[in-house]
Amino acid sequence: MTRLRVGLLGCGGIAARHAGAVAALGERMELAGCCGRDLDRTRAFAGQHGAIAYVDLDTMIDDGIDLMIATLPPYNRHGEIEHAAQRGVHLLVEKPIALDMDAATRMVDAVEASGVVAAIGFMYRFGDAVRRWRSLDTGPVGLYVGGYYCNALHAHWWRKRALSGGQILEQAIHQVDLIRHLVGEPDSVYARYANLFHRDVPDYDVEDVSAMIFGWDDGRLATLSASNIAIPDVWHKEWAVMAERMTGRFTSWNEAVLTQTASEVTSETIAGDTDPFVAQLTDVADAIAEKREPYIPLREGARTLRLALAAVQSAKEGRELRLAD
Repeated sequence: MTRLRVGLLGCGGIAARHAGAVAALGERMELAGCCGRDLDRTRAFAGQHGAIAYVDLDTMIDDGIDLMIATLPPYNRHGEIEHAAQRGVHLLVEKPIALDMDAATRMVDAVEASGVVAAIGFMYRFGDAVRRWRSLDTGPVGLYVGGYYCNALHAHWWRKRALSGGQILEQAIHQVDLIRHLVGEPDSVYARYANLFHRDVPDYDVEDVSAMIFGWDDGRLATLSASNIAIPDVWHKEWAVMAERMTGRFTSWNEAVLTQTASEVTSETIAGDTDPFVAQLTDVADAIAEKREPYIPLREGARTLRLALAAVQSAKEGRELRLAD
């Protein structure tokens, strides 16, 4: 079997996780190149992972890559993903896909017209606990309650709304995607957010607390809260899902207690060890080999972005939004 040649576009912190996933799949792929704007930093990163450093995307493509993992922050994407697709390079794109729907739509349209395999990096869906829930006869979900809590200054661009979109778009969007995945497409959203404790931090204008309520016209509800004022340097994620015949309490994408509630009450504990970065990359490699769509196609990135942007708009305007509008 010929190994896939992988190129990384962007060499920041999340790129290292993807480089590790490529290494874990060494029988199927190799990290051939790393492309960044700063040559010295790119050389240092590429050297750590046994790859060639580039500062020009076309040169990396010309040297031969089959799959590009795009880890550029959303503000720093200027058509590179579309260009790579048009040149026949398959794609795995980090979330969020963009900061606005016009950019997201342009990207999806261009990539789908190219015919390449293109996936969005909502890796929570690959967790053992999440996939187990999806495999069971839970009945319809009535309530989702989620939380995402951390406390860090993050990268300089993360703190600026114009560059990151804020915590809802950059972090809580993973659970916005889970709400779509586990409950369905909501009909409305109401949200509030504030910057309570970082007002004196220079160049910090994103929210550090937020709460969202997604509603369905048939009565279903999903709530999601997020903060950057919790335990320093701890990233805490949790959610509970209550369905007609089952309740799930998730402490990660791999860990949950799933309790049947329809007749005899019985519980199943899930304690998986799947690396979701490896799992999503395996799926992309399989999709390329089998000439099929990946498990989470790029268009899902645009659909989830739409909900996250609606929550941000609701918080700005202080009112409930009908998503059909």
